[in-house]
This record gives sequence, C-alpha cells and structure tokens, in this order.
Amino acid sequence: MPRYRPLRPERPLAVSEIYTVHYFEYSGSYAFSGEAHDFWEILYVDRGELSVTAGERSVELRQGGLIFHAPGEFHALAARGVAPDLIVVSFNCAGGEMERFRGCVTEVGEAERALLARIVGESAAAFSTRQDDPATTGLERREGAPFGSEQLAAAALEELLVRIARRMEAAPRPEAEETPPDDAFLRVRAYLEQRVGESLTLEDICRANLMGRSRLQQLFHEHTGGGVMEYFGRLKINAARRLIREGRLNFTEIAARCGFQSVHYFSRRFRQLTHMSPSEYARSVRMLLEFSGSADDSANNL
Repeated sequence: MPRYRPLRPERPLAVSEIYTVHYFEYSGSYAFSGEAHDFWEILYVDRGELSVTAGERSVELRQGGLIFHAPGEFHALAARGVAPDLIVVSFNCAGGEMERFRGCVTEVGEAERALLARIVGESAAAFSTRQDDPATTGLERREGAPFGSEQLAAAALEELLVRIARRMEAAPRPEAEETPPDDAFLRVRAYLEQRVGESLTLEDICRANLMGRSRLQQLFHEHTGGGVMEYFGRLKINAARRLIREGRLNFTEIAARCGFQSVHYFSRRFRQLTHMSPSEYARSVRMLLEFSGSADDSANNL
C-alpha cells in the first residue's frame, strides 16, 4: 500500500489581519489631509480623479488606478474636480513578499476589479461597520453573517495581491503620471466636465476655449491618447453609468440628462464604449453589489 506524503501549500501573501474596508463616494472638492499607520493600505479609484501624496511623491490617479501605501508611509489625497468613488482596504500580510508592492501604482484589469467587488461585498456581509464612515478604526462582526464571509473577503484580497504581483513580474507597468497635465488641457477638460449634459460640437469647444482645431486635437492626443470628442463621449457615458448605478432615472431620462438626442442613440453609444447595453450594465452593477461579489464590471475600464 503506497504511503502518501502531505504537502503544505506555500502562501507567500497571506492576509493575517484586516483593519478597514471602505467604499467612499466623495464630492469633487474633497481633500484628506493625510495620515500614516503601521499596516498596508490599497486605494482604488472606481470613479473620478485624484491627486495622491505618497511619501515624497505626488501621483495622479484616474478611474481604474490603484496605489499601495506601505506601513509608515504618509499619504494624503484630494479630488481633481470630478467627484471620486474610492475603495480603501487596510490590512496586514505575513511574510516579506509585500515589499514588492512598496511604491506600486498600477491599473487593474477585469478580473482584479471583480476581486475588489468581492472584497467589498463579502465585507459588507461579514461586518456591520459602515463602509462609508472615514472615522472607522476597526471592523465589527455582523450577527448572523453568511458562513465563511470573512474568509472569502480575505481570500479575495490575497488573490488580488497575487494577481498584481504576477502581472508586475510578467510585464512591469510604468507608474501613473507624476507630472500634472498642462494648464490648457486642464481648462478644456474642466469645461467639458461641466457640460456633460450638452450637445457640443468640436467648433463649440474650440470657440469657447479660444483654441484652433489642430491644437485642441493635439492636446487631447498627448494627454488621453484620443481626440477631444472621443473624450467628451466617454465623459457622457461615465455620467450615464453613474446615473444607472444610482437607480433613480430610467434610460430615457438618463439619455436626456447626458445630452443624447434619443434613447436609441444613447444605447448605441453606450454599447460601443462598454460592449454592453444599458440594461445589461444595470444588471451587472446590481450583481457587483451583491454580497458574493462574483460579478465583473466589464464596462469600468472605459
């Protein structure tokens, strides 16, 4: 009879403690003066834009961006005019492998976004602590929480760390932009963000910002990789996604609110940019908010 030998699986990134799990929805003028603590923290931008201070660095983060704050690192943040939604998770992780994330700024993919959703969803099921309370310093277990919800939250966090570590090893990504865009781009971007509900033409944007077509297009290609009207269209769809998530308006009302001439044109543009219809996206958002967190938001990375 063969004699079997057990193998204890290696866990180079094992989460030992979770301090907080937050999902914040801030205003466009929000600023946090900063803090430092003796555990790790990840900050993910689900919507909007941020200026983040991390030690001696200043980093610009946009939707889809994630930054690690190492133990002892002072960090602060300020919104950049667009109301941000943020996920913040603070934790301890055993072993020395976490050092690979010191100074790490990255953008997450679809599978990693699904894991972030699972962390937030399982934590909401496991803990009674409000996720939108910035004064939280610890988690309280929820009476009658679903079986294993704490374990699933920790497992999702560990898988997120492993996936990011693998991606960093396979193809290191450049850090997020550390030099702010020039004043002309910021001015035009702010102009567009304030007029998401309007039907602007390229000529309207040029005239209002005293800028020629060629210069305007060059400016947006330098900073966004695409044209100004493409950027404006993405702003509109991002605003529509936000309204769908809030659930107060129907699709016809959302189309009008975001400056589309018809709900049919809105649906077509929404599908072009997200590869989902508005109704499909609405269902996927609801799934992300379920405690299992098993759904994936494929429209997030516009």
